[in-house]
Amino acid sequence: MTALLVSLAPPALAADDDPADYPYAIAGNVRSAGEPVEGATITVTGEDFEGEATTAENGSWRVPVPSKDVTYTVELDEDSLPDAVAVPDDFEFTQEVTFGPSNTVTRNFTLGAAERTTVSFWDQFLSRAVNGLNFGLMLALAAIGLSLVYGTTGLSNFAHGEMVTFGALGALLFTTGFGLSIWLAIPLAVGVSALFGWGMDAGIWRPLRRKGLGTVQLMIVSIGLSLALRYTYQIFIGGGTEQLPGAVAASIPGLGPIRLTVTDVISMGLSIVVIGIFAWWLMRTRIGRATRAVSDNPSLASASGIDVDAVVRVVWIVAAALAGLSGILWAYFRPGIKWDMGTSILLLIFAAVTLGGLGTAFGALIGSLIVGLLVELSTLWIPSDLKYVGALVVLIVILLFRPQGILGRRERIG
Repeated sequence: MTALLVSLAPPALAADDDPADYPYAIAGNVRSAGEPVEGATITVTGEDFEGEATTAENGSWRVPVPSKDVTYTVELDEDSLPDAVAVPDDFEFTQEVTFGPSNTVTRNFTLGAAERTTVSFWDQFLSRAVNGLNFGLMLALAAIGLSLVYGTTGLSNFAHGEMVTFGALGALLFTTGFGLSIWLAIPLAVGVSALFGWGMDAGIWRPLRRKGLGTVQLMIVSIGLSLALRYTYQIFIGGGTEQLPGAVAASIPGLGPIRLTVTDVISMGLSIVVIGIFAWWLMRTRIGRATRAVSDNPSLASASGIDVDAVVRVVWIVAAALAGLSGILWAYFRPGIKWDMGTSILLLIFAAVTLGGLGTAFGALIGSLIVGLLVELSTLWIPSDLKYVGALVVLIVILLFRPQGILGRRERIG
């Protein structure tokens, strides 16, 4: 657990401390003519500290350092460069590094200009469409859970983004804190997320429902819960960005214009499998049919002998588990884990649910895929900083013509 705590002041470190435990780091890449340089030696010195790293296959390197209040010198060892690498006459092998607000500073060494290549519009379109599909599937995991909660309780849960963050933090705790493999950490984190959903319903939402609070009051409670959880996360992990194992991976060769890593492929495959299992559970199992009945008409479902409270409890558990898995995949897609990472996509989750149809799980899936594709493809025409805005604008336009969403039903008022 101590590996997740970030101190407000540089800690006192003994001479025999493991450098891997240092809270700060200097990282970067070494490239020559656009290609990564493997096996180059990087040395970092500052006051009484000296650290060394060797570039990996993708050219990346990282040196943990004990303090951020020191000016460090980063040096690329010229003798360690492969013979095929050409060094420009005016190339600087040393750089000075000072830390800012973040805990990691990046310094790159570029040994030559890469050849200018032109990528056609359709190649870019195909590449970003695949990335949009990956993003949409990850978004769907969170949106389906939010839609289930709304369908069975009428609650627009603004703390759902923190449930997404909780899953990523759970995986970080199991890998960094307990040293477990990521393949073991993922199911454990999803399981803990499910328990988190059960605890929130048992401790907060069920008592409030029994007191007869309306949906507006419950929504305000969810906003307060979101703020409380968000800043609690910040206390434990600080304001920096943490990485899960395997966050940096090379692209798979031979896919033409499409740039996908092994992590991306696993993420897409895992999302499809989980969504398929969820669809089978919702359509074929007894509790799944009861969930659809409660979502359609809670009063009629209760009159038919269905235990509505038990169904709602199961919905909270499933929604939290799906949100936790979404958070883990989102940490790889970003990449990185931050205390407010769930909040950054909360509006997109709401947009997907509203676009697909409030309270419909399959509508949330369709809405998520549309939003994911729009977010990624919109960068062909607008700056990437505005890509989320583009998706929300399209949402508004569609709802002007179909307020109930794609799979939603038009409700009669009055």
